[in-house]
Amino acid sequence: MDSYIDLLKVLLPELLITHFDIVKHESNKEVLHLYFEEKKDVPKEFSSAMIISHGFHKEITIQDFPVRGKKVFLHIKRRRWLNKNTKQIVQRDWELVAQGTRMTVEFAAFLKVLNKY
Repeated sequence: MDSYIDLLKVLLPELLITHFDIVKHESNKEVLHLYFEEKKDVPKEFSSAMIISHGFHKEITIQDFPVRGKKVFLHIKRRRWLNKNTKQIVQRDWELVAQGTRMTVEFAAFLKVLNKY
């Protein structure tokens, strides 16, 4: 595994690093912006269905803990999927992803905000 991925897992929720790609970052003296897009991997809960990637939901922005005195904003785009048989739009069930894991309070809050969109 790349060392920068290991470092990011220390700073950010592991679920974010596991299921999202960092597509861009911007930094200045006071603020760090990290941009994430959900990976194109088919969610396990849809592995038996014929689904294809069908764009993204509207981007959400979450303020995270400061890093080295900089405010940190996470810009997250969740993927939508199209079930080719039913023509329904579906999305990953984030409650399934987190089942059986131990979460920190901040990670649970992250998922709560993410699940609203």
